[in-house]
Amino acid sequence: MMKFNKSFFLFVGCCCLCLSSHSTSAFLFTTQQSTAPSLTRCYEKRTSKTKKGSGKGFGSAPASTTTPVMTSFPYAGTIRPGKQTPQKTVPDHIPQPDYAKTGRPNAQRPLLPWIVEPKTLEQIQAMRTAGRLARQVLDMAGRMVAPGITTDDIDQAVHEMIIKNNAYPSPLNYHGYPKSCCTSVNEVICHGIPDDRPLQAGDIINLDVTVYKDGHHGDCSEMFVVGGECDDASRDLLQTTYDAWLLACQYVKPDRYYKDLGALIEDHIVPKGYSTVKAFCGHGVGSIFHTTPNILHYRNNEPNGQMAPGHTFTIEPMICQGSAKHLSWPDDWTATTIDGGRSAQFEHTLLITPDGVEALTGKTEDSPLQFWERESKVHLGIWLGTSKDAVEKQTKINREKHGLEV
Repeated sequence: MMKFNKSFFLFVGCCCLCLSSHSTSAFLFTTQQSTAPSLTRCYEKRTSKTKKGSGKGFGSAPASTTTPVMTSFPYAGTIRPGKQTPQKTVPDHIPQPDYAKTGRPNAQRPLLPWIVEPKTLEQIQAMRTAGRLARQVLDMAGRMVAPGITTDDIDQAVHEMIIKNNAYPSPLNYHGYPKSCCTSVNEVICHGIPDDRPLQAGDIINLDVTVYKDGHHGDCSEMFVVGGECDDASRDLLQTTYDAWLLACQYVKPDRYYKDLGALIEDHIVPKGYSTVKAFCGHGVGSIFHTTPNILHYRNNEPNGQMAPGHTFTIEPMICQGSAKHLSWPDDWTATTIDGGRSAQFEHTLLITPDGVEALTGKTEDSPLQFWERESKVHLGIWLGTSKDAVEKQTKINREKHGLEV
């Protein structure tokens, strides 16, 4: 789940704030002034008064929730907010992050952007557990994607599976976010809130799942095509985004610099006519949901540190058909493209090893193989990393499960 990126935005001092000259990690609300027309809210009806970070979101969900009807908001594309069900709760016996009841994370991230915590062996094992569960939940949610299914249906299933595994859905009440996952359809760049809109054949959707288990977060997202078929332009967007993401993931190894990842992404997508979102970025992850390093998905020279074994973080570029500028909805979460063009994104939680990198949220033998994995010119089949162990595992799965010789 991304952090919000900004130099020109207000510093809000929370653990997911980027300290670069441009970036704030993607899962964070902001008071940014959009370049779109006036965002004056014109509410006809609101039955829920809950505000982000008020503490009401966890323990006292409203009996009903009706999305405000906007009479003049300049939505950019075809997606509109739907009706949301009440915020869900988590049993008290399940270990919960520090923000679960208040909506406000208390953990402090390093003051300097180049200071990155190397995880201990015990922490890495906990992150493997969280990452594997996040992958299993994401695969389950992806199998639900079909015409007529609502994103609220998906959120309900995600919530139930995470709770069943004695874990906490990390997005829930993080700065007041009202749901257990993010569902971003078509022109929604990120932080789409699940609601009652039925998915339609040809939609593309990003499902973003993060779980908190054994005191650590596992964070991942993936694209899915509703009905299995989409238009050629969307198909090319998905393939280009996936390949650019993989190029960045494959670059990761000890002693390289985090700032160099963005150029790899831009150099792949720009010649194809696409743009990369600068307002949101990847982030360090561990016992803290969002921390250093900040991963910028565009060419930059920010001092965000040097890669080293034990570092854990996400790479999650958001690539757009048209403008990469975003429009913030009045819900203070949903970010769409400003021109209504479609956007795509992929995300892994990554671990740097002495001999390369490993995807802690990597696919398993039971994970579906998507068309972009079969047709990728960067890496054929599922990708689990570049370390010796990761390569051996992915080669075995691709050969025995998918019939691919990589």
